[in-house]
Amino acid sequence: MVRESALGAGIAAAAIADTPHWDQALGRALGEVGDTLTAQPDLVLLFAAPAYAQMFSYMAAVTQERTGAAIVIGCSGQGVIGPGREVEERPALSVLAASLPGARLHAVHISQATVAGDGTPEAWHALTGVDPEDVNAWLIFSDPFTIDTEALLRGLARAYPGVPLIGGVASGSMTERRTHLFLNGDVLTAGAVLLAIGGAYTVRTVVSQGAQPIGAPWTVTGAHENVLETIGGRPAYEVLVETFHTLAPEMQTRARANLLVGLAMDEYRDEFGRGDFLIRNLLGGDQQTGALAISAYPRVGQTIQFQVRDADAADEELRAMLVRERAELGERRPVAALLCACNGRGLGLFGAPDHDARTLAEELGPVPVAGFFCNGEIGPVAARHSCTASPRVSP
Repeated sequence: MVRESALGAGIAAAAIADTPHWDQALGRALGEVGDTLTAQPDLVLLFAAPAYAQMFSYMAAVTQERTGAAIVIGCSGQGVIGPGREVEERPALSVLAASLPGARLHAVHISQATVAGDGTPEAWHALTGVDPEDVNAWLIFSDPFTIDTEALLRGLARAYPGVPLIGGVASGSMTERRTHLFLNGDVLTAGAVLLAIGGAYTVRTVVSQGAQPIGAPWTVTGAHENVLETIGGRPAYEVLVETFHTLAPEMQTRARANLLVGLAMDEYRDEFGRGDFLIRNLLGGDQQTGALAISAYPRVGQTIQFQVRDADAADEELRAMLVRERAELGERRPVAALLCACNGRGLGLFGAPDHDARTLAEELGPVPVAGFFCNGEIGPVAARHSCTASPRVSP
């Protein structure tokens, strides 16, 4: 978040803690933030591993009480991110607290029933309680199982044209179809939580996808919700297996843990290449039905192509984008950063921990940062807002 007005200097502090005991982790993180932050925070971001799920209600309440923040918002994540560190697949949490003089902040919970209802801009304004002139950016955390995030983004984009929509789709335990959202001391298991950021502050985005197409582009011929049934008139799973076996052995090794799907951003292109797709997670496949589950709602007639996440390309792209962002910021310094990374990145992609958090620190300096590993990230790609499958830093 970058302050763009002289209405007061925003300050922020962030911390990450990993221990099996939620109270110790939260106490340590809040203590570090409290020691650094010299003013009561207006906003606290909280991200926590599913290992703490049974105690989330206590965690959210304690965070609200101890910080005294007007708004506490966040979600669960398979991994959490803090200053220079990423903790994956083990108990951990991260906290970012910010004092933002001159900010206008408003948080709201949205359900699927709302998304499926009256979609006029006026209806969205009434629902959120936010007028277009009062918001510079929306921060969004959604549950992948109970709300159509793409529909949510389309509605918000119509209601608030030109306003950045950023955030991530919550993740949780690999064995349970459930995630958790945090909002002002409450823990929710459905819908999405939204934060309108207005006044003296806005959000700048860096979206790095780091994927390359494999095989050929296909047309979606059968789909239901997030299930891809057929492509090119054939079972989607069958086409995926065929595509995989056409790869060279070295590429097959890379692809085993890094397969993705890409949905074309421009259906009218004659040829498709890297950067022409909105990248989605491949969640799983069913050999018997031939269906694939993905972290999006594909539509019949849409162009799709399988993708492989590439560590070298991902590193190069992210660094280049951060260098460009630093140059555009000039003398201005970010108050804080939110880093939402695809749950296929991290140690599994780069072979070493902390890659994205460390890269952010190296290229932008000691910016307070918190975030999590997502089921999909929300950010602007090719002038559209959508769920991507790559890290996005929002300084």
